[in-house]
Amino acid sequence: MLWTRAVSPPPAPALTPEDRAVAAYVGLAIGDALGATVEFLTPREIQHQHGVHQDISGGGWLRLKPGQVTDDTTMSLALGEAILAAGRVDARAAADAFDAWMRGKPVDIGNTVRRNLITYRKTGNPEAPPSEHDAGNGAAMRVLPVALATFGQEPDVVAAACRAQGHVTHHNLLSDAACDTLVAMVHDFFAGHGLDTARHHADALVARHPVFAWQGKRRDNPSGFVVETLQAVFQALFSTHSFETCLVDIVNRGGDADTTGAIAGMLAGACYGPAAIPARWRKAVDAEIRQRVELQALALMKQG
Repeated sequence: MLWTRAVSPPPAPALTPEDRAVAAYVGLAIGDALGATVEFLTPREIQHQHGVHQDISGGGWLRLKPGQVTDDTTMSLALGEAILAAGRVDARAAADAFDAWMRGKPVDIGNTVRRNLITYRKTGNPEAPPSEHDAGNGAAMRVLPVALATFGQEPDVVAAACRAQGHVTHHNLLSDAACDTLVAMVHDFFAGHGLDTARHHADALVARHPVFAWQGKRRDNPSGFVVETLQAVFQALFSTHSFETCLVDIVNRGGDADTTGAIAGMLAGACYGPAAIPARWRKAVDAEIRQRVELQALALMKQG
């Protein structure tokens, strides 16, 4: 018998930051569409109605079409377009983009976003007044375009960009801290670092603001309070080892599930890359939205 030596397949090419950027944005849209179906349900209600919710099926309180996304994705796209048009993250450009987005009658809009955009119309000031009550997750859910546009830039530039977009609607210390942490995690994933490095950022956030402590009791039914949002996202991200298991975990916690799903999808997409995203979810999300986020991700990375 003639023995031949087995030839190993060539190693898979390393993921580029652009690969991870596209996966992060597609992941955001998928998490948004998946979570919207069970938004405002409790875990017990989800189990009763869906068993384990793991398919993009539309419906929910917004009565969405299968694959349709909500404000998490559409506000991100509006911000990304403003960044590309201005050539940088600019507060007034972001405010104008958000205002135009609101005038387009989006399927959903948060109370803090609506209130402060109406104030912007009246005053022309793109920075909302500081408020301890504006610690919602609305700035964090749309921060991905900032992470894309500032990858590789100095920390003070990144922080200023986070404030420029965030303070249009959420001028709050906890919101600022959440946005800074998410962008830092995304940047490290783009650079090829894994969950251990991301966890250092989560732990550093807790050290600065102990209210964000996320280890311990399971955070189910998270509200729109940015602290509860990140607690649930961190628990799901750091207790799972794939894009799919992370998103199934987070959306089945219920509560503000479109936003927790979007943020977890952004992080898990950046961490695991495009090949880890289930084909059934990629195909189910609205095709036009999927194309827009893919193209915008690459454009923002090129600009940055």
